[in-house]
Amino acid sequence: MGNRAVFLDRDGVICEDVIYMKNPSQFKLIPDVGSAIGLLNDIGLSVVVVSNQSGVARGYLTEEDVQKVNQKMINELGEHCRIDAIYYCPHHPEMGGKAYKKDCDCRKPNPGMLKFAAQDLNLDLERSFMIGDKMDDVLAGYSVGCETILVLTGKGRDELESYTTPNKKYSKNRIKPDNIASDLSEAVLIILKKVQTSSR
Repeated sequence: MGNRAVFLDRDGVICEDVIYMKNPSQFKLIPDVGSAIGLLNDIGLSVVVVSNQSGVARGYLTEEDVQKVNQKMINELGEHCRIDAIYYCPHHPEMGGKAYKKDCDCRKPNPGMLKFAAQDLNLDLERSFMIGDKMDDVLAGYSVGCETILVLTGKGRDELESYTTPNKKYSKNRIKPDNIASDLSEAVLIILKKVQTSSR
């Protein structure tokens, strides 16, 4: 049996959602995320960031830019918590040169990044959690058996409307998040309760 993990989207969950964030100076943590992730560390869950970064394929930023922003995230979180791994998808199915224009398995809602992490870190996806502010995050988690949590930071409120309003983008999908939380801190409290219950 593999380890349990919590997968986190980056933009809109850990940090404020800035479209095609290129410069580390644009990175701003959402309040209390460090202490929330620290609680996950304390109970032995792996914490993995999985982020779509199609701005690379679109030509708005480079992979080096993504890595610099990720390093800023690690630096700011480092005082409070630990991130075990970071995966990002630079691809887009319709844009970019040969290296980046592809209909890949890693771009959420596809679950490739979660599968890569499971192999690299020996994770049990069916005992793990996916937290995101978009239904693409929910769908990625759902497809590999993770319990899913939609947070209402970032694009979360708009995404919530998308699956609850008839004729909106996701309303036909019939896949709903297992849980809804106001932010990452509340999502972590949900996870803590579930982990405590399952360990009894």
